[in-house]
Amino acid sequence: PLKSVEVELDVRDHVATVVSTLNYENKEDKPLEAVFVFPLPGDAAVCHFSAKIGQTQIVAEVKEKQEARQKYDDALSSGQQAFLLEESEQSPDIFSLSVGSLPPGESASIRLEYVTELAVQADDGLRFCLPAVLNPRYQPQGSGGSGGGSVQVTSVPASLVPYSLSFSARVSSPHPISKVESHCSLDPLQYLNTEQTQATVKLAAGHKFDRDVELLIYYKDAHQPTAVVEAGQASAKPGTLMGDPVVMLSLYPEFCQAVMSSVSSCGEFVFLLDRSGSMDCATNNSKQQETRIGSARDTLLLLLKSLPMGCYFNIYSFGSSYEHIFSKSVEYSQKTMEEALKKVEQMGADLGGTEILKPLKHIYSQSCIPSQPRQLFVFTDGEVGNTKEVINLVKKNSGSHRCFSFGIGEGASSALINGLAKEGGGHAQFITGTDRMQPKVMQSLRFALQPAVEDISVTWDLPKGVSITVLSPPITTIFQGQRSLVYAQLTGQSSEAAEGCVMVKYSLAGHPSQNQLHFSLKPAENSGLTVHRLAARTLIRSLEMGEREDGGEQDGGVKKKVVELSVQSGVSSSFTAFIAVNKGDGEVIQGPLVCRNVPTPMLKTCVVPQCLVMRCDAPRSMRKTISATQPPRDPLLQLVSLQKASGCWVLDPALAAALGKTSEEVENTKPSAVNQEVWATILALIWLHGFKMDAQEEWELLAMKAVSWLRAQNG
Repeated sequence: PLKSVEVELDVRDHVATVVSTLNYENKEDKPLEAVFVFPLPGDAAVCHFSAKIGQTQIVAEVKEKQEARQKYDDALSSGQQAFLLEESEQSPDIFSLSVGSLPPGESASIRLEYVTELAVQADDGLRFCLPAVLNPRYQPQGSGGSGGGSVQVTSVPASLVPYSLSFSARVSSPHPISKVESHCSLDPLQYLNTEQTQATVKLAAGHKFDRDVELLIYYKDAHQPTAVVEAGQASAKPGTLMGDPVVMLSLYPEFCQAVMSSVSSCGEFVFLLDRSGSMDCATNNSKQQETRIGSARDTLLLLLKSLPMGCYFNIYSFGSSYEHIFSKSVEYSQKTMEEALKKVEQMGADLGGTEILKPLKHIYSQSCIPSQPRQLFVFTDGEVGNTKEVINLVKKNSGSHRCFSFGIGEGASSALINGLAKEGGGHAQFITGTDRMQPKVMQSLRFALQPAVEDISVTWDLPKGVSITVLSPPITTIFQGQRSLVYAQLTGQSSEAAEGCVMVKYSLAGHPSQNQLHFSLKPAENSGLTVHRLAARTLIRSLEMGEREDGGEQDGGVKKKVVELSVQSGVSSSFTAFIAVNKGDGEVIQGPLVCRNVPTPMLKTCVVPQCLVMRCDAPRSMRKTISATQPPRDPLLQLVSLQKASGCWVLDPALAAALGKTSEEVENTKPSAVNQEVWATILALIWLHGFKMDAQEEWELLAMKAVSWLRAQNG
């Protein structure tokens, strides 16, 4: 019954408002109920839902979830039309839309609106993602997924999706827009003014639903600290969140270069790799058949070669069960590195489902090593059903580690990937389309090797009579070049010209630092209630997290607070739903109601045969050796694989072959006074700088290790 989806995106600086219109039509001869389960960004604040039938427009209200479901059922049983929109109880990035009692021949148009913040990428681009692919989520046994909150997804290959998608975006910023990129085909960017601060762009016709719609937006000189004050809603009561002004503070701390260039030589690095059946899918939709698991193996090679001497490490992999290379983290050396790489080469996507909770529990049960801060790297295609349970566990252990997460492929759960990093005080990356995994992962390793920012405090200086209530959780991590957002409610009166000041203090590698920002308390014009809704969403998520942590033991007090805030702000939560009933002209819809599940696109390449979802219990010796069917290795990886843990290379035929030379050519050019390993290492560095500058992000850390080794040889 779903015919088309139209999406309009309005980006203002780093905040996006998304309006989706879903057009339904009943071409059958019986009244229909259409149920559509679809993905949204995990941090979206859904703030409007309405339905149009003929000329009648019905705007939905936010109600407590059970009450909303009851109203929906009552309306359907009395022959009325009703519309219900609710968030999944397992994961905040899956929504279910029920369109009830659509008579034969009738059309309905559903309008859904949400606001979201855009994440800053490694290259300073802002990423917007419209999830178009919803891969089936693996629900571990015994995780409570069969209750009322469990969503049943009907999936079809992307080529068979029976509805169309149109997508247009308008971008505006105080800074000029330099470019907008996408893995999807776009019509050319159209600038709307000579300053190039406003532009529009459209998705080219014929989107195949084989990938999420991703936009990367680049501004010139964009990332400066800002504070935007938004006026409260005139109809809301002063003193409430919606009635008072709200400030959105964007912080971009710049760290001292001398401190940033120093790389930590300690740490416990734990790598957790998804080996479920879906990791055997192609990494992108091109003809090249590199798989997600193959790309992850190459990435682990780069990571292991880039680790500093003196650190500790371990590698876990998981599916329906989990494995670890060492019983506990071991010191990084040539011997342990070689042992790990041998095991990595044999890793296939052969461990069944996606049960990430058990290996995480095992990792957290291991004692931390003194003076070796734990850094956890999680690689997954994110197709799990118990997202909230997983994120809770990471948050509970956030004091003992930092968590860096990587969502691999289309349809990876943004709620899981962003939630792991946010609650684990790390950084999230998504690898989609033709993205290479390696540069993104190496950027996160650079973050992990940065000295940790400690003792972070935010203090406000405001005019007399104005007080502030901070709505965001405290900032626990800051990375160079990354944005931190703080929402706060301003209560009280001030003059038009009044100014506020906010100061952020922190300590980096023992050096105390502070950043100060002065801002006007005069509300910005024409911002609607976007900032209020994002602030409400932030507070709702914090309260929900707290409620889950104490297992709902506070006599429902937190749930009551969330429901009140959700209803007041019009922003959905896990305890509420949007409900609209068309009381209309009283005509009762006749006949039995037929339920139709609207199919969601699923990647064709990711249809995993049921036999692969079983654990492969054949002895390792009988499993097919992966390397036997692999194409020739990339020259960069070939050279990297020969580097020793200390950072040096050995002058041998394998090195000569990797450099594209004969053994005689590399040996005969060696000055007699230079030892063989020094010469081999110099040649490898020359080759990297001469032939692989386009991939510098991937080899930069291991080259720094090689240079340190060379310096040590010269005393």
